[in-house]
Amino acid sequence: MTIKIEDLTFDCIIGILPFERKKEQRVIINCKIKYKYKKNHFINYAHIAQDIENIMKKKRFKLIEEALKHLKRHICDKYSVTKVKLTICKPHIMPNCKVMVSK
Repeated sequence: MTIKIEDLTFDCIIGILPFERKKEQRVIINCKIKYKYKKNHFINYAHIAQDIENIMKKKRFKLIEEALKHLKRHICDKYSVTKVKLTICKPHIMPNCKVMVSK
């Protein structure tokens, strides 16, 4: 089975520039999770979405890459999944484009 969480959007502190450490900015996260479904075993996507938001707000990552590695490790450790793909987008960091990193 595959769970897709698309356009999970919230504000948090992320970035290395001085202004990014002071003011929250918008992030958009997309997540694709594969797992082996068995009768009476499912993964609650609402819990995963809440975990992602809570971690991002609490950890205040400096780099998107650090956030991706941490989130992927958390999802793999907490939930019985076979594959995780994450994308974090900072849609307003540059005036003429959206910046994103995937893992």
